[in-house]
Amino acid sequence: MRFNLIGPFEIVTDDGRVYRPGTPKVCQTLALLLTRPNEIVTAESLIQELWGERPPRSAVTTLQTYVYHARRMFVNEHLVEPERSLIVTSPPGYAIQVDDDEVDIRVFERLVTQSRTLLGDGDAVAALRTVRQALGLWRGPALSNFPAGDVLTGHIVHLEELRIRAYETRVEAEHELGRHRESIPELRRLINDYPLNEWFHCRLIAALGAAGRRAEALQSYQKVRRLLADELGLEPSVELQRLQFRLLSPDPQSLGPWVPDVLPERELVQAKSA
Repeated sequence: MRFNLIGPFEIVTDDGRVYRPGTPKVCQTLALLLTRPNEIVTAESLIQELWGERPPRSAVTTLQTYVYHARRMFVNEHLVEPERSLIVTSPPGYAIQVDDDEVDIRVFERLVTQSRTLLGDGDAVAALRTVRQALGLWRGPALSNFPAGDVLTGHIVHLEELRIRAYETRVEAEHELGRHRESIPELRRLINDYPLNEWFHCRLIAALGAAGRRAEALQSYQKVRRLLADELGLEPSVELQRLQFRLLSPDPQSLGPWVPDVLPERELVQAKSA
């Protein structure tokens, strides 16, 4: 079976049926347990997720009721074999006994880590294949079919950060393979979704420059420069300034690969004054 948290929370049975629990509090309880499969999640953490800083006096017994309903749901809806015990009581809380491969967020985390390792080892083809598989798990915003509490919100933020890391890996792999033109449409979309992410702006400018579209690259630089000034009162990063200097060079190809690792101090001064 599979528990899907990246998107609407749903349970996919071994025979392919998709079941979405209808009770938000049961969903919250299950989702928090699934963020730490085979580990004890304390009753205190579950209560914090369900009611925040102002739990009712009956919080402990009400939590027990939600766990009971979750257990009955697995049996009544024929989601698991009757002899399989998923949720176990283990003081000071509860644990859900599932394999990592049965939880999509665990699969996603593993694939992103693998893709980064493959890219670091120089295997851009395998890295690109793996990170595409990871990003293919996203069906929409995580846990989007019920309101998440404070604890789950922290996990959702972590997933979004890891998603950005996956996008970065995909772009890096594309560039390692020389697919600069192919990456431009995706980079424009990513900049639209994450307008203050300078890394994406850098890679778009570099891709445009490598594709021979220097005028568009300079326009993109000016756009992010204005955005950073207007929104944050900041100057572009050193990496962005390096790219601008290269774009303004009479012979940008003579400066070596795009997005150089080192730029002499003299050139940085020229870039800042341009």
